[in-house]
Amino acid sequence: MPAARRPTQTAPYRCTECGWTTLKWVGRCGECQQWGTVVEAAEQTGILRSVTPVSPGTGRAAQPITRIDTSDAPRRTSGVGEFDRVLGGGLVPGAAILLSGEPGVGKSTLLLEVAARSAQAGRRVLYASAEESTAQVRLRAERTGALHDELYLASETDLATILGHVDDVTPDLLIVDSVQTVSSALSEGMAGHPSQVREVAATLIRVAKDRGLPTIIVGHVTKDGSIAGPRILEHLVDVVCQFEGDRQTSLRFVRALKNRFGPTDEVGCFDMTGAGIAEVPDPSALFLGHGSTEPGTCVSIALEGRRALPVEVQALTIDSKSGNPRRIVNGVDAARVATVLAVLEKRMRIKTSDQDVYVSTVGGVRFAEPAADLAIALAVASAVEGWTIPRHIAVVGELSLAGEVRPVTQAAQRRSEGARLGYRDVIDHRSGSLGGAVSDVRARSKGRPGEDIPEF
Repeated sequence: MPAARRPTQTAPYRCTECGWTTLKWVGRCGECQQWGTVVEAAEQTGILRSVTPVSPGTGRAAQPITRIDTSDAPRRTSGVGEFDRVLGGGLVPGAAILLSGEPGVGKSTLLLEVAARSAQAGRRVLYASAEESTAQVRLRAERTGALHDELYLASETDLATILGHVDDVTPDLLIVDSVQTVSSALSEGMAGHPSQVREVAATLIRVAKDRGLPTIIVGHVTKDGSIAGPRILEHLVDVVCQFEGDRQTSLRFVRALKNRFGPTDEVGCFDMTGAGIAEVPDPSALFLGHGSTEPGTCVSIALEGRRALPVEVQALTIDSKSGNPRRIVNGVDAARVATVLAVLEKRMRIKTSDQDVYVSTVGGVRFAEPAADLAIALAVASAVEGWTIPRHIAVVGELSLAGEVRPVTQAAQRRSEGARLGYRDVIDHRSGSLGGAVSDVRARSKGRPGEDIPEF
């Protein structure tokens, strides 16, 4: 008689993010690798019963998209032009915006400036800080000049109390700093737990949509730079902005990683000063040297979003004291520098295998796109051979392993920006090869003292 088949055991635990099931509780999901998302399953996942259709109420019936009226959702400025640029033109009523960034980069300072500018424009703002007391926020506002009677402060960590402040103040803009420090009594776990973050974010977004209230939510980041909390947080909001910057420099960038109301290739530029944060509408001069003509310097045109910015690439080479020469880079991609050095030695007979090579950008900007290849090659060649590149020449181009100079994206915009900034000559893919680019630089340098570039 065949043995009876054992009944299938229902997995009592499942992941709230991806639905992965397991027979025992684990701290990390084995499928999506999220921490703290495995909970006890009350019932088997999947469709177990039919759903009774519900007739939509008056005014909620589906209608042709051409009949949808958008006149009641005009954009309005936040008061900070660079922030409006990233948002696609301004704040949309009911929009939920998530702003993330590393600790200390200036998220709260930026949002306090946005709140103050909006209050000065006659719009009431509620700034709910769950990380600082109202006195601490007031001190920072005094330092940055962000005091206004239409800017309301609240220091709360309870979601229900924040919603109560929204009812009392009736703001035109809501700022919550931050979502990981706010908790709801309707969800289990402490503040920052994935279930708490999901509940708080979903409630704030629902309030924003129901009231047409633009809401900016601050989010923490993990050690690898991604937004902390469940991934669904980024799906729920309308706009995801990343606030970036190097702590060693005062320059800050705001990028849109997701935007339902505008493009995602815009970048806002700010300067962090002792008196707060200031807009930098034309940051072209931040990434250039002081005009000295020295071997090993070359100017290229980089793209930050839709902005074309001149970036000075500097190279320094010295005889190596060891059998393994050093390659030190800052602001450029180390792998691309190694490739460029190999092309220089193989195709141009410029030997760097016995020298320490240092390559860096000016101003702390990171120039990692392929358009930097030709500038790195010419800067290194200039440093090794001791000739200089005139200040009126800008260089843009991707370098192949065969020594060919290839075109890059938006080359016309880069040339136009170079001409606007006074770079009369732009060396790019029209030179054909690395040797041709060196020849073009040499041809444009004739008759200038101290610029004797050798033939290759």
